[in-house]
Amino acid sequence: MDSEIKEEVPVHEEFILCCGVETQVLKCGPWTNLFNEPRANKPKLLIFIITGNPGFSAFYVPFAKALYSSINGRFPVWVISHAGHAFVPKGKKILTTSDDSKAQKINDIYGLQGQVEHKLAFLRTHVPKETKLVVIGHSIGCHINLEILKLAPELPIIRSFLLFPTIERMSESPNGRIATPLLCWLRYALYAFAYLLLKPWPEKIKSFMIRIGLRMMNLQNEFSVLNVLEPFCLGKYLLQCVYFSISFTRTFISLLTFYYGTIDAWCPTAYYEDIKKEFPEGDIRLCEKKIPHAFILRFPQEMADMVADWLKDDLSKI
Repeated sequence: MDSEIKEEVPVHEEFILCCGVETQVLKCGPWTNLFNEPRANKPKLLIFIITGNPGFSAFYVPFAKALYSSINGRFPVWVISHAGHAFVPKGKKILTTSDDSKAQKINDIYGLQGQVEHKLAFLRTHVPKETKLVVIGHSIGCHINLEILKLAPELPIIRSFLLFPTIERMSESPNGRIATPLLCWLRYALYAFAYLLLKPWPEKIKSFMIRIGLRMMNLQNEFSVLNVLEPFCLGKYLLQCVYFSISFTRTFISLLTFYYGTIDAWCPTAYYEDIKKEFPEGDIRLCEKKIPHAFILRFPQEMADMVADWLKDDLSKI
């Protein structure tokens, strides 16, 4: 897609209070409040992206914009941060709704199950019931994606994409063997170290360091990513190992598209082969382009084009 076209994609940033927690939502398209849209202009479908871990939604903007362009701007594409992973800039307004009364009902909202309920609360509060949904999960977001299907069968989800799915045996994967001891057993020591190191830094220094890092990776970002160096956010990463239910997944297999990497140390090809055997009828794909797990950093356009192509038949019926 032409770069000039992508730059014209409108992206609206909001910070909302969801389940009592500040949450960043980035919205591609002219629709910012689906309830207030005139009936003639109200989109019939929303593409909803659930991030990996950490849940920094700003890094998904290139992918969301590319996907929005690839579907010719017909439907909104929204990205939500994880609870506790968003840092509200000074002076930024936080939006509230009268329906945000679920905070007391969610135990450990920063844990994995709490994050599932956080996304469900957002969909029930900010998306009209008649709006069809396409849910895209990346990495640990795929587990949240599956849990949404399990816990809220009433949601009109017509398709779910699991991109580089971290949905099982995470601690047994090559990266998991390293990350699990560090992030589970030494979690609070690492958090204390990050707090003592980063908390005294002025915001200008943090912004400068982030700009250098983005430049080194040849990345551009139009929204603040200060939460990358915010100790409060660093301490909220999703650390639990996950397991996926074979029997439950079979119920929804017709809605699912799995996309596994060939160079993914979080979910190796053996996991792809196992699921392929378990669900021979499923849409389970193996990457042929050597796209890495963190596709959002280098391959957002390629992934967006593939997802748009997979969605063609579904969107043609709406």
